[in-house]
Amino acid sequence: MGGSIMRPMVTRRNFLKGIGLLGASAALAACAPTQQGGGQSASSSASASPLLAIIHTNDTHGHDVAVEGTADTKGNFSMAAVAALKAEWQQKGYDVLLVDAGDATQGMPIVDTVKGSSAIDFMNACGYDLMTVGNHDFDWGVDALAANEKAANFPFLSANVLDKQTGELRFTANKVVQLSDGTKVGLFGLTTPATATTSDPKNAAGFEFLRDDKLFQCAQEQVDELRKQGCDLVVCVGHLGNKEASGGTSKDLLGHVTGIDLFIDAHDHDEVCEEVSGTLLVETGCYLHNIGVVVIDKGTPDYQPLAAGSYDGIDSSVQAIIDEQEQRVKSEMAVVLGSTPFLLNGERSPGVRTQETNLGDFFADALRWTASQELGRQVDAGLINGGGIRASLGAGDITLGRIKEVMPFSNDVAVINVTGAQLLEAIEAACQTVGKEKGIGAFPQVSGISYAIDASVPYEEGPAYPGSTYSSPAAVGARISIADVGGRAFDANATYSIATISFLCDGGDTYYAFKQASEAEKPTTFGFDYEAFTSYLVTACNHVVPDQYAEPQGRITITGLA
Repeated sequence: MGGSIMRPMVTRRNFLKGIGLLGASAALAACAPTQQGGGQSASSSASASPLLAIIHTNDTHGHDVAVEGTADTKGNFSMAAVAALKAEWQQKGYDVLLVDAGDATQGMPIVDTVKGSSAIDFMNACGYDLMTVGNHDFDWGVDALAANEKAANFPFLSANVLDKQTGELRFTANKVVQLSDGTKVGLFGLTTPATATTSDPKNAAGFEFLRDDKLFQCAQEQVDELRKQGCDLVVCVGHLGNKEASGGTSKDLLGHVTGIDLFIDAHDHDEVCEEVSGTLLVETGCYLHNIGVVVIDKGTPDYQPLAAGSYDGIDSSVQAIIDEQEQRVKSEMAVVLGSTPFLLNGERSPGVRTQETNLGDFFADALRWTASQELGRQVDAGLINGGGIRASLGAGDITLGRIKEVMPFSNDVAVINVTGAQLLEAIEAACQTVGKEKGIGAFPQVSGISYAIDASVPYEEGPAYPGSTYSSPAAVGARISIADVGGRAFDANATYSIATISFLCDGGDTYYAFKQASEAEKPTTFGFDYEAFTSYLVTACNHVVPDQYAEPQGRITITGLA
């Protein structure tokens, strides 16, 4: 911990008053990130009587190398900037806590190619105090997760993940830190229950993720335990977010749990700073576009998120570690495999989680074409969930590195046989949020299928899917109609071959119907999703994305939007 200044003990009431939740609202007024070119630096904002700075990151997803922003895109910090920022606050006499709210070990080639271990190397070098386990930290399997946890010089926190066999906690629940003035800060972690279906279900199969009322009870028990240990401040570092059908969002939890002074959130990639039930809720967004800083001074605490471009500090020793890893992957990832004359849209919303996009069309076609080549026969259709597409491809060269950014999970390509009824149920469940502000990763991008969504009809939940945070549709076909599959009129009693990915065959996202089909008849699997994409680009398209993909091709029709 940095700093040795003796300070008066802070109480929870003084803390709440200071951050504006009892009386003044200074903290909430300062929620906007400091912007490029005009913001104040961390050093200029320090007061004469500092107490604590909590620096936080979330959903970095391997975006650990600095990228300069443009007029159209956000830049992001280097992880070396996080280290420099921590040192700067320490030099000003602050105690500093550096925490991450999860999803650090998956997403970009610099971490994906070593199953997340490089992310831990960067965080160790920065001096992180703890990390909450996010759903995508499970993506490389339980062995890789355990190896990353062992390599970390800080605890992996989660109070709501249990080993199904033993009923014991899988991770450390909490951590207590004593500041230089004797104040105790208690921090505990929570992992989204949606991990059961938003990471590959086979990776999460051995764990129980406490959800809903059990999650709220777990959190209250953590608060009570930390108070009994004499903690003056209690912080939840949660990977919960506020998506629907998650088994417990951060806002839901704060409506049921008392005694949390600060909630540092993650998972939905939003920039958040607001008061919820008397607690300050903050989130930086994602990809190191921002670094969050909660500054707690004797009389004037504040929330001061920094936007990329507003702070130029770099820790040279950390940067050297990043540069070494970047060079490791650069030559392999820089190979140019083709080009696109136009943008292929892989944005979330509006994008692949809410509507048909040209990148969704291309990817689904790639799966179907590759499967057909492998099997020596025409596969009826292709389907990829929008959550399996993680980035856009801008006009210009397409490198292996860019392809891996779009599809970083290395899912197997799988051909599954489903009945028409199962396909209709799968699409009905996957489109449940169409018409709402945020979409979910289940939204189906398709090839060889034409379907329509009537968003004016409310989605009604039926029984919960086993082991999932999602429910089956109460009325299959109420909102969705399928016109044709594989060039033939849709028939609920027919059997169709679908080229998709192993994640969906395992019941990922809302695709329990695909899991049932997989259990009835084992899917045929071969190669990885990014290999199918590459093969289609290089062989079928002769290295250049054809003009037919300049716009979405009208495979999905949405009516009834407000």
